[in-house]
Amino acid sequence: MKTNFRLLFSAAVILLATSCVSNKKFQSLQADYNTLQGRSNALFKENQDCQSNLGAANVKIAGLQDQLQAERAHVQSLQSALDKCLTSTSQGNVNISKLVDEINASNKYIQELIASKNKSDSLNMVLTNNLTRSLSREEMQDVDVQVLKGVVYISLSDNMLYKSGSYEISDKANETLSKIAKIIKDYKDFEVLIEGNTDNVPISKPNIRNNWDLSTLRASSVVQALQNNFGVDPKRLTAGGRGEYNPVASNDTEAGRMQNRRTQIIITPKLDQFMELINQAPASDSTGTK
Repeated sequence: MKTNFRLLFSAAVILLATSCVSNKKFQSLQADYNTLQGRSNALFKENQDCQSNLGAANVKIAGLQDQLQAERAHVQSLQSALDKCLTSTSQGNVNISKLVDEINASNKYIQELIASKNKSDSLNMVLTNNLTRSLSREEMQDVDVQVLKGVVYISLSDNMLYKSGSYEISDKANETLSKIAKIIKDYKDFEVLIEGNTDNVPISKPNIRNNWDLSTLRASSVVQALQNNFGVDPKRLTAGGRGEYNPVASNDTEAGRMQNRRTQIIITPKLDQFMELINQAPASDSTGTK
C-alpha cells in the first residue's frame, strides 16, 4: 500500500513537471498526499501492532496447549487412580464379606459356648441338689458341696469328723457319713477319692510324724468308716493325703487354718451318667430322713 502511494506521488510530480498546473491544484494534491501518507503510517503502525498481538497470541496458545497437555496427563492419572480404587474397593467388599461371615461364625460359636455353659451350670445344680438332698441344714454348715467340671467335691470340716488332734472319727460324724455313704452307694459306678488336708501348724504326736501322716491317716479313717460301718465297696475307694500343701485359705489366721483343715470326698462320675442324674434322686433312707 505504501508503494502505491509513492507511485501516485511520483505520477503527480511528473504531471506537474510536464504540464502547467495551477498552484491551487497542486496544493490540493499535496493535501491529498499528506492525508494518504498519514493513513499509510497509521496502517503501518496498525500492522505492527497486529503482528505484535499475533506473536503474543501465539505464545499464549502455546502456553495453553502445554497446560492442556498437562491437564490431559492429570486426567489420565486420576483415571488410573480411580480404576485402582474401584479394584481395591471391589476386593475390599470381598474382604468385608468374608469378615462378616467370620464374625457371624464367631458369634454363633460364642452363643453355643454360652448355651453349653448354661447347660453345664444347670447339670451341676441338679447334681448338687441331688447330692445334698439328704443332708440337714445343721449338717450343711460343716459340709460344702461343689461341682466343678463334672467332678463332685464334698468338703467336710475336721471339727465335725475327728476328735481334736486325732484321726479317729467322732461320734457325731457317723450320722453325716452315713448319709454321704448312702449317696455314694446310690451312684455305685462312680469312683471315690477321700483326700485329707491340714493347715501348716506342725503336729506333735508320738505316733504321727508330720502333717502328711495326719492327712493320710484321717483320709484312711474315713475310707474305713465308709467300708466297715456303711457298706461302701472298698474297690471304689481311694485314700490320699495332701498335708498342708493344698490350702484353700491363708494359714495366717485361725479362720483360714480352720478352712484348710478339711477332708474332701471327691466323686468322679462318667460323662454318660450326667444325663441320668437329672431325673434320678437318691432313694430315701429307712428313717425317711431328707
